[in-house]
Amino acid sequence: MKSSNAGNSTTATSVEVVHVSKHGFWLNVDDEELFLSFLEYPWFKTAPVALIFNVEILHGFHLRWPDLDVDLELDSLRHPENYPLRFDS
Repeated sequence: MKSSNAGNSTTATSVEVVHVSKHGFWLNVDDEELFLSFLEYPWFKTAPVALIFNVEILHGFHLRWPDLDVDLELDSLRHPENYPLRFDS
C-alpha cells in the first residue's frame, strides 16, 4: 500500500455557497466551482435560501445540508454520469 505524496490530496477542506439564482446555486469547494441545478437537485428548489447556505463538508468529500437533511458526495457532482440514479418528481 502506498501513501499519497504531500500536496496531492483530493479531499476538500472548505465549502461555501456563493450565488443562488432561480435556476440553482453555485458552490465553491476549495478553488473549484460547482453548479447545482434545481432541476437535478429538487430538494433545494423550495428551501429557504438561509438553509441552502448552511452547508458543511465532512471527511473532505461529503457535503451535508443538516437543516434540509440532504447529503451529497462531491464525486457525484463532479461526475454525474457515474451516478445514474436520479430523483424524478
